[in-house]
Amino acid sequence: MEYQTHTREETSLADLLSRLSEQASTLVRQEIQLAQTEMTRKATKAGRNAAFIALGALLALGAFYTLIAALVLVLSQVMAAWLAAIIVTVVLAIVAALLVQYGLSKLKAIDPAPRRTIETMRENKEWLTQQI
Repeated sequence: MEYQTHTREETSLADLLSRLSEQASTLVRQEIQLAQTEMTRKATKAGRNAAFIALGALLALGAFYTLIAALVLVLSQVMAAWLAAIIVTVVLAIVAALLVQYGLSKLKAIDPAPRRTIETMRENKEWLTQQI
């Protein structure tokens, strides 16, 4: 009789360990999926902010081609043409630098680590530790 009781306890423990293993496996898969979702969301934000940088560069180039000639011509009416060209170039460079700096600051503000996933992984580790 004693042998059968011992076997039931072993079977029960085996079942519990099997279920724990399955649950841990499912949990890991779900955490990986959560990390992928979180990283995709952050990559989308990074792409959007990279677009600000590209837009700043495009505007700087467009400004160089379209405005420089007109501004130099206007300023050359009241000063030497070479001085007008230098003034216009400096102003356009400042505007372009501000746009690029804005985009870079937004990119740097993005935390690349999947913080929510890390936190839930810690919680899951604590839960698994308690289950064992």
